[in-house]
Amino acid sequence: MALVLRLCAVLVSLSLLGACAVPGKGGASADEIARAAYHHGGQPSLTLYTMISNRSGSGAHTSLLINASQRVAWDPAGSFRADGIVARDDVVYGMTPYMVDFYTRYHARETFHVVVQKLPVSAEVAEMTLRKVQAYGAVAEAHCAMSTSQILSTVPGFEDIKPSYSPLKLMDAFEAKGASFERLYEYDEDDKSKALREFDPSLVKKDS
Repeated sequence: MALVLRLCAVLVSLSLLGACAVPGKGGASADEIARAAYHHGGQPSLTLYTMISNRSGSGAHTSLLINASQRVAWDPAGSFRADGIVARDDVVYGMTPYMVDFYTRYHARETFHVVVQKLPVSAEVAEMTLRKVQAYGAVAEAHCAMSTSQILSTVPGFEDIKPSYSPLKLMDAFEAKGASFERLYEYDEDDKSKALREFDPSLVKKDS
């Protein structure tokens, strides 16, 4: 009976996290990463992205934009991978304004909206978070919120965040820390591969 209950819990988790189901596919070289590196300047920050189903209200994906010595996106088990997007495991490099805008809108579809929560942090905390996501490696399917919450729980100021498979629980924990809160709705069709085909690598550095 206990085994059946555990199996049911796993199946429920996977059903809630269906959009968080693409293993990391980034294999960029050190030279490619160095060329793509983008320093945004300004206040160091952590920005949590939560993708939420417009139909059920369930959390579908979690990711984190880290503004440290360089700005990267931690996109665990994410699908934001294409020619011209520089990624190693689940870290996407070169997050210029064009990249951030494209990344955000890529996830907002007719079926999902995006909650964006930005939290200013110290340079030390931002850099520590950057190093931790770089060292984490590729994330397994349906572990986007778990991997992100595990990382954050080891960062000063975030130790009270409990590791969880739920994107919504992590979103609430981030809100409790005073993060800004913005919802983005767009109504492009659900096929994100079409959005990726519109990605223009020539625009990545033009606005940096």
